[in-house]
Amino acid sequence: MTDDTHTIRSSGLTATIKAQGAEMCSLRSDAGVEFVWQAEPVWPRHAPLLFPIVGRLANDELRHKGKTYRMTQHGFARDSRFQWAQRGESRCVLVLEDNETTRALYPFAFRLTAIYTIDETGLDLSLTVANTGEETLPASLGGHPAFNWPLRPGVPKEGYALTFPKAESSPIHRLDGGLLREAAEPTPVRGTVLPLSDSLFVDDAIIFDRIESTAVRFAAGEGAPSAPWLEMSWQGFRELGVWSKPSGAPFLCIEPWRGHASPAGFDGEFSDKPGLMHIAPGAEERLSFRIEVASD
Repeated sequence: MTDDTHTIRSSGLTATIKAQGAEMCSLRSDAGVEFVWQAEPVWPRHAPLLFPIVGRLANDELRHKGKTYRMTQHGFARDSRFQWAQRGESRCVLVLEDNETTRALYPFAFRLTAIYTIDETGLDLSLTVANTGEETLPASLGGHPAFNWPLRPGVPKEGYALTFPKAESSPIHRLDGGLLREAAEPTPVRGTVLPLSDSLFVDDAIIFDRIESTAVRFAAGEGAPSAPWLEMSWQGFRELGVWSKPSGAPFLCIEPWRGHASPAGFDGEFSDKPGLMHIAPGAEERLSFRIEVASD
């Protein structure tokens, strides 16, 4: 254990969390399967937290009460050092509060708490955004975990799929220059199954902004070994992003979101941006997701 990282353990799994960004950088089974992408140069992150925005703002500018602040894609939490509030055998707690650096980018008081808990079959992440100020707190929050794709060497990437518990027939959205395209597109999901391929991501992320399901399974299909697989489930999040680099990078991001990039053409006050939470002074919003895994 160092001040930079902390590892939590159960009888079947270990997970390592970094203070920088409160980012999970490993989720490994006792059988030796690593589920989390190891931040190789093609995309040098593991599982960043997105706060106080998800996606981009027009011109990377946040406007509030006549002032303009620079806010780059996905916000500053992923590049901020969180403080350890608790470091236990199977649980750790990290906290980020507003400070001089954050207020130069985002003129609001907040406290963001991340609680990681591990058990024999999976990892839970609980995220709480508290408004510690005297005005309404406009914010978005998202997870961006990247998983190895394929999960098992020797299985082709095209042999994998995402499977939802409910049919996902609603149109999806795409990005243009990092901003949400106005026109929706037909979903690539076939009933409950999204067959995976690099070509899905030529137009950047797939954004489910009318998602019916609150879980999804990532696994190889028929004819492949049944494990390893993982399932993500979430509470409080309203959108889901799915992303990889179309160049053949061997990772897949499954991203529960509360919010999304600014719609193309929107350039108004930040508090009027579609998709935000609006948290009253003294109140808080709690969101969570779970990653359940099997390796044999």
